[in-house]
Amino acid sequence: MSELKRTPLFPEYEKSGGKTIDFGGWYLPVQFKGIKHEHEVTRTKAGLFDVSHMGEIIVKGFDSEAFLQKVMTNDISKLTPKRAQYTFMCYEDGGTVDDLIVYMIEENYYLLVVNAANTEKDFEWLKKNNDTGAVIENVSPDYVQLALQGPKAQTILQKLTETNLNEVKFFRFENPVYFNSIDNPAIVSRTGYTGEDGFEIYISSNSGRDLWNLILEAGAPEGVEPIGLGARDTLRFEAKLPLYGQEISKDISPIEAGMKFAVKLKKESDFIGKEKLKEQAENGPSRKLAGIEMIDKGIPRTGYSVFAGDREIGFVTTGTQSPTLNKNVGLAILDSEYTDLGTELEVQVRKRRLKAKVVETPFYKRG
Repeated sequence: MSELKRTPLFPEYEKSGGKTIDFGGWYLPVQFKGIKHEHEVTRTKAGLFDVSHMGEIIVKGFDSEAFLQKVMTNDISKLTPKRAQYTFMCYEDGGTVDDLIVYMIEENYYLLVVNAANTEKDFEWLKKNNDTGAVIENVSPDYVQLALQGPKAQTILQKLTETNLNEVKFFRFENPVYFNSIDNPAIVSRTGYTGEDGFEIYISSNSGRDLWNLILEAGAPEGVEPIGLGARDTLRFEAKLPLYGQEISKDISPIEAGMKFAVKLKKESDFIGKEKLKEQAENGPSRKLAGIEMIDKGIPRTGYSVFAGDREIGFVTTGTQSPTLNKNVGLAILDSEYTDLGTELEVQVRKRRLKAKVVETPFYKRG
């Protein structure tokens, strides 16, 4: 059994009462003061997340745009420096290699931020499919990634930098950004995984702990708190942001997951998986992601089977009691004919089948 990896911020967790768990081979905090409390803090004030386990891969040099166009579903040619784009990498059969964000740092220089558990797999996939002059480097150990999310995020972060954060629009970033008393510059992007306004910050791993403490200190008057993985999951779930291995996977395509906006079938470049994804988009997928709300008392947990009468029609990808709505809700991959709003279904909760209905998603929208 290999030893669990630790981010440079690991020593800070204990100071704030963090309870750590094994998350995909990493020691990470599942909670500090409690999942529901941290969820509420992020929705109403601001939450600070250590997401340094995420992977960073650089693609640069000659033909890097052409290469990325071939392996990404979105249209990389639309990027300009200081813009970011959400995209997928897919297999030939349309299944998902990963979902990620591509940052265009400058001409022929891109930073890819990928899911932690997929970093090595993604790196190998990129190298395997590289038939151009692009240079590909896994630089994950060089970075700490922090996310400051919530309605007070900008107020807090603005105290620490002279960069005008008001000018950093959604899916844009500023680089370099300097913070008070920290020598290393950062990349600051207006992105996140919570459904709230906020920023994701990439800085040298040597400066991560200093920046973490600086933000907590500066944000104390606004009520900022460190937030664990538990609340990160409930926050992203309410906003219907997919989690790899649940809403998307090698067996679930972006079209089935309802993420067609990041699959540009009309871009000039062919990309891996295009034919299968085009077929799904034109004919409609045979199954798709839908929101469900329990009618009977019970929580639809990940992996639970969903039935219409005696027919098994799908499975729950994520489910919980929504802290914002105080309702038992879930996301489920269902046969498409059962995804109309109001359709009544049954979820197999342990030994009982409990009534549920199809509802609108996302469960939460800011403002």
